[in-house]
Amino acid sequence: MSDQTTPEFRSIMLASLIMAGTGWAGLYLLVHYWYPTIGPRWMLFFLATIAITGTSLPFIWLLHRRFDSGQPAPQSTIIRQGLLIGFYTSLCIWLQINRNLTLTLMLLLAAGLAFFDNLLSMIKRGTWRPGP
Repeated sequence: MSDQTTPEFRSIMLASLIMAGTGWAGLYLLVHYWYPTIGPRWMLFFLATIAITGTSLPFIWLLHRRFDSGQPAPQSTIIRQGLLIGFYTSLCIWLQINRNLTLTLMLLLAAGLAFFDNLLSMIKRGTWRPGP
């Protein structure tokens, strides 16, 4: 278990704690102390994205550590996937406010974002890097 003391693990967990703590504390204050006007509504989306991203980072790191074969995933990939999960959650919240969210739409949005992430990872793998 020497991977848990690497700087990559520490920096991801530190970023996760800061983002999740800030996001969830901000959401608590927002829900309990402000009226749902236009400004706090946009703050809800911002704080929800930060909170869900920070909460999902350790799980994404764990999934990459468990299921990736070969070299570990870089930090940028883990953070990008966490941000996509946070963006997906905020998008679902936004659609639910207007009562437009359905199960089919949720699944299509998830499939679209998964396709987008897969496309980005294929582009990143396909870039040419000169040898040593």
